[in-house]
Amino acid sequence: MNTPNPHLGLDSDTADEYASWFACLADGTRVKILSIIASAGRPMTVGEIVEVTGRSQSTVSNHIKRLADERFVITETHGVRTLVSPNPLCMTDLPRAAAAIMNSSGQ
Repeated sequence: MNTPNPHLGLDSDTADEYASWFACLADGTRVKILSIIASAGRPMTVGEIVEVTGRSQSTVSNHIKRLADERFVITETHGVRTLVSPNPLCMTDLPRAAAAIMNSSGQ
């Protein structure tokens, strides 16, 4: 990840990357799913997430795929089950992105 120059704002590549992250989180269902996964304290199966959200398996799977594509979650396939965990880097990278956008140190 590039370190932004506070006098020049974000470079184009970094701005595009951050925009992609925030676009992924612009859906309430994805934010809810991410919150459920992060709060679980352990990897969850897609079936468990379906039960908690009350959404269909295909809907949950599509949202998890989008979250995984943006690296908010990590998925591991074990036989027919997929385990989903939060990406711990998001706990630091996402707040840093918001701080960089708002031109503050975030510290």
